[in-house]
Amino acid sequence: MFDAVSIIGAKRDGRELSGTEIDWIVQAFTEGVVGDEQMSALAMAIYFRGMSRAETGRWTEAMIESGGRMDFSDLPLPTVDKHSTGGVGDKITLPLAPLVAACGLAVPQLSGRGLGHTGGTLDKLEAIPGWRAELTATEMVDILADPKIGAVICAAGANLAPADKKLYALRDVTGTVESIPLIASSIMSKKIAEGTGALVLDVKVGSGAFMKDLGDARELARTMVELGNDAGVRTSALITGMDTPLGLTAGNALEVRESVEVLAGGGPSDVVELTLVLAREMLSAAGIDGIDPADRLADGTAMDRWRAMIAAQGGDPHATLPVARHSDVVTADRDGVLTRLDAMAVGIAAWKLGAGRERQGEAVQAGAGIEMHAKPGDVVRAGQKLMTLHTDTPERFDAARRSLGGGWSIGADSDTVSRPLLIERIVGDSR
Repeated sequence: MFDAVSIIGAKRDGRELSGTEIDWIVQAFTEGVVGDEQMSALAMAIYFRGMSRAETGRWTEAMIESGGRMDFSDLPLPTVDKHSTGGVGDKITLPLAPLVAACGLAVPQLSGRGLGHTGGTLDKLEAIPGWRAELTATEMVDILADPKIGAVICAAGANLAPADKKLYALRDVTGTVESIPLIASSIMSKKIAEGTGALVLDVKVGSGAFMKDLGDARELARTMVELGNDAGVRTSALITGMDTPLGLTAGNALEVRESVEVLAGGGPSDVVELTLVLAREMLSAAGIDGIDPADRLADGTAMDRWRAMIAAQGGDPHATLPVARHSDVVTADRDGVLTRLDAMAVGIAAWKLGAGRERQGEAVQAGAGIEMHAKPGDVVRAGQKLMTLHTDTPERFDAARRSLGGGWSIGADSDTVSRPLLIERIVGDSR
């Protein structure tokens, strides 16, 4: 018989936990036998002592077993999913899911809501009139099996890794969110339970990302790739830059509009580039050769899938998107070259305008956010528009402007050093 105090002490002292110890404490915590204060103590011990590959794998499996698993084995097409660790202006899921479906794969994309400076995919899509995030398992399968759709973006069910949801709430208030084993197991428990056959991870690094350090991003990517492959899910990871916001918008309806521009064959070059890079990686992970996703953007097939996907979830793909009632313009104070546009500053400003939330469950403004009229490397003139701020509550403008203070720089030339959009690809071994 196990007890929580002994397991906490073992990890505190640096001992590797056995599989049975991990199974017991995760189950006992889920059932309420182990209290929040005890699991918080164990999370802190893991934060300082870390976990081995075997421990992290068993911890992930135990969280999966705390709930149910989805099964897409009866679908006629291979399944593939993508997960991003989050950033500013990261609307890639929106054009990516229908694009990959247009290439002949089924894409079950379970997504989340935003918290703080990073936007949530579900919040963005809920800006579309009528669209709903909550689907039953049967509805998901029916949409994925429809040869005219093949992609779904929706919320994860309450029965998917419930131990992780309960543990994350503790980590968020006990200073243990940054533990790489706990981050990796939190993400991968839900993705493995989801039942997809292949998975591509987009691990962001930079000022606007959760991971600021490239070494930490590599460690997280490798850990997640190992967890996926060890569980029988073909998994790879791309490390991508997040020092500058993706695209020219940060905010819910604003990002939907930009995503539709990409599907129509336009849109910002960085959003198009990353969408295609991830689409090609997903096709490769699923074993699909000879299809260039760029062709599906060009011929309108991806747009057709988008409209069908939105309609299948109750949305009107032709509806006018919400527009905020008030706007405010940020202008350049001198001539020169925009040398820096900090993703974190933009993300926090968009959040303060009402595009994001401080606590789970808070409402967001569909039309709030920021339009960027210049990106690093662009020549600007004094008085030129750099950004337009949007909100329904104009008293938010001052806080947003303060958040942007120091978040952009204008210099004499464009000789700035910045990370490339695609930094590294990681493919792990499987055992």
